Formats: sequence, structure tokens, C-alpha cells
Amino acid sequence: MVRPARKVNIVKKRTKPFVRVQSDRFKRVPTSWRRPVGIDSRTRRRFKGTRPHAKIGYGSNKSTRFLLPDGFRKFTIHNKKDLDSLLMLNRTYAAEIAHNVGAKKRIELVERAKQLSIKVINADARVRAVEN
Repeated sequence: MVRPARKVNIVKKRTKPFVRVQSDRFKRVPTSWRRPVGIDSRTRRRFKGTRPHAKIGYGSNKSTRFLLPDGFRKFTIHNKKDLDSLLMLNRTYAAEIAHNVGAKKRIELVERAKQLSIKVINADARVRAVEN
């Protein structure tokens, strides 16, 4: 099993999602965040007691941004050439085989990754049990 070069604790400043203004009042307004733009909007003017805004201050630490919980970063691969580019970075990046790669090529890529000791996130995808 390949381990990451260094394991860093990932600290999120905020894990709750930002909720769209008045999404709790009307069914037609979805909860996904949209910036309030109304001329009299209390939320846009950031009055006391209104919802928090999504802003740059909530951003993750640069060293842990895009890190997976196991300590690797994700890199999508489509072929063997992409996989070979991870040779020197096998303790930093984990390979993720693209969704449009067929089952036969997937098996080849997983075997090659095992030889290069590269972690493959979705190694089990589209692989059927071997028939005797």
C-alpha cells in the first residue's frame, strides 16, 4: 500500500454549506448559493443577524487545498503516458482513471500502476469477477 509523502491534518474553516437568501421561504428558490444583488437586500448589505456570505476568507489552507482525506492529491489519467508522468510523484498524487476509459484498458492501467507503486483511487471500477 502506497503512503503519502507527508500526512497533514486538513482543517476546514467552515463545513456547513452557504445557503441562498430566502431559500427557506419559497420552494421555487433552491438552497444552492447565489450572491444577493437586490438594491435593498439586507443580506447584501451585511446587516446584523443575516446569513453569512461566501467570501475569500473561508478559503482552505494552501498546503491542504485539494487534498483527499488520505493525504494524496487527485490526478486524472486516460492512458499509460499519463500514468508514467506520475512516476516521480507517486507519493504526492493518486491516479484516478477517467470515466470514459474502457474495462480492458482499465485493467492494464491498474497493473501498470501497481508496478510503479502508484495508488489508483477507482481501481475496482468496471472490473468484473474473473470467470473460471
